[in-house]
Amino acid sequence: MSLYSHLQARSPTEKPVTISTLAEMKAAGEPIACLTAYDASFAALVDDAGVDLVLVGDSLGMVVQGHDTTVPVSMQDMVYHTRCVSRGLHRGFLVADMPFASYALPEQALANAARLMQEGGAKMVKLEGGMLQVRTVEFLAGRDIPVCAHIGLTPQSVHKLGGFKVQGREEAAARRMIEEARALEDAGADIVLLECVPADLGAQVRAAVKVPVVGIGAGPEVDGQILVLYDIIGLTPGRMPRFVKNYMDQAATPLEAVAAYVAEVKNRSYPAAAHCFT
Repeated sequence: MSLYSHLQARSPTEKPVTISTLAEMKAAGEPIACLTAYDASFAALVDDAGVDLVLVGDSLGMVVQGHDTTVPVSMQDMVYHTRCVSRGLHRGFLVADMPFASYALPEQALANAARLMQEGGAKMVKLEGGMLQVRTVEFLAGRDIPVCAHIGLTPQSVHKLGGFKVQGREEAAARRMIEEARALEDAGADIVLLECVPADLGAQVRAAVKVPVVGIGAGPEVDGQILVLYDIIGLTPGRMPRFVKNYMDQAATPLEAVAAYVAEVKNRSYPAAAHCFT
């Protein structure tokens, strides 16, 4: 018998989450619990804890590879880690990040998205950017590639933005973000991920579109929450972003910590005011 039979001999009892499931959760007002994962063992753990959506984020460049930003992450890195995570999941909906400069042109985006789905096992790809990405989203969606559009703070643009800063505090910037969300939805995006914006803007973006809006540092009034797994189980050294809560503080195991996170997302006690921007 394998020493790691938890990966080979799992007996799932719940149906896998799909795009339709996520849309139904938004319609029913049921919060969507999301986390990152980067390998098969952690994928199995977050799956067992009831996480609805699992993102293989290019945040792996920082939390796994030790870089200062996500920019150095390659397509090969993303394919490899997505493939690892796909082997540990049954129920969770698997989304993979398109890394920096892998979707500059629609045709390039299609080729790389196909790799993440065919070689990595992803069910959806995520790309950063607003109006500039509308054409690419439309191109991918028209070829049956499910897309999560990422707006607000876009970490791949950190050097252009001048650092990791809250976005959308000015009225004009907030209006532009709402317009971006609508345009990306119209282009065929199935999910909008909204990062590091004031809580009231999170609520406005959610109300502006029909697709699920998942937030990270976007307040409590979005359709779902996502955090970096390593952050919530206390593995990330140094100062944490305001929106992070360490669930290992009152948990005996990582599984208990992740289950507590899922429960708080579902009952809307996370994020609390202390985790939100104004």
